[in-house]
Amino acid sequence: MIDYAYLYKDCITLTDLSATRFDVFLSAYNTASRINDVFNAANSETKIFVIHREYGIGEDDRPVGHFFSDAEHEDEFIFQLFEKRLPGVDFSKARICLDITGFLRPHLMFLLRFLSFRGCQSLTAIYAEPRQYSKLDDTRFGTGQVHTVREVRGYEGLSANSGAKDLLIVGSGFEDRLVAEVAEDKDRARRVVLLGLPSLKADMYQQGLLRTRRARDALGENVREIFAPASDPFATASLLSEIVERERVGQGIGRLYLSPISTKPSALGFALFYLRECEGTATSIIFPFSSQYTTDASEGIGRIWKYEVEF
Repeated sequence: MIDYAYLYKDCITLTDLSATRFDVFLSAYNTASRINDVFNAANSETKIFVIHREYGIGEDDRPVGHFFSDAEHEDEFIFQLFEKRLPGVDFSKARICLDITGFLRPHLMFLLRFLSFRGCQSLTAIYAEPRQYSKLDDTRFGTGQVHTVREVRGYEGLSANSGAKDLLIVGSGFEDRLVAEVAEDKDRARRVVLLGLPSLKADMYQQGLLRTRRARDALGENVREIFAPASDPFATASLLSEIVERERVGQGIGRLYLSPISTKPSALGFALFYLRECEGTATSIIFPFSSQYTTDASEGIGRIWKYEVEF
């Protein structure tokens, strides 16, 4: 197991963000104020808003200087971004900041994989919490139909040689429909669900729990529920490391499936755990892909988190 506790996180203000100079600042655009306020405050030589086609933002509504691609897969999208907008960047030296707030999780995870592969040793990640979600426990992010559950590009595992039962670990939040899709896709695996506690806001734990309960039929009665801080990717990575080690020693694991459907910090933790401990193993990160996502499911801006990520 690896101790992730030494990695640094802190709450900052927009003024704090403006005081730090970066070479590259990347954010995913939508209409939420918590995304636009952070982008405007960021101090960077190069600032780029990427636009996911799944948000359905029309050309006339896109900000100046944005990057858009209609690439079908997350790896194609990220490859095109760097080929067209960031050629020649020395990732081993560039000071990179990612605002992960608006990124779709598969694209965020492949972006981290890509940067690690290209020699990036560390980066800063920013996450702006919502003051609240607009529809409380009825908030939905993926609004289109789930068209496939598949491995995220760059996080495909090897074939399992063990005869042990597969294990599925799901980071669960407000997306009960997506949790159910993943559970049904891996219906033969034993299941562990990570619930966000402490949550981003006091009432959000109850809201997320209510949504997870809606997926109970798909998850089954024997699912194990474990708490993981919703805003701490490093605690999430540490917890995943502990769970997997315990399961390997105990019942054994045939193939390990990880599915981050909770907060963006949680997805960051899943990706970090995979990149540090799971490459070259029978481990995959899987995700239920929707055709459309809402552009703004939040109201206002809460705490702003800064994470210093090391690969």
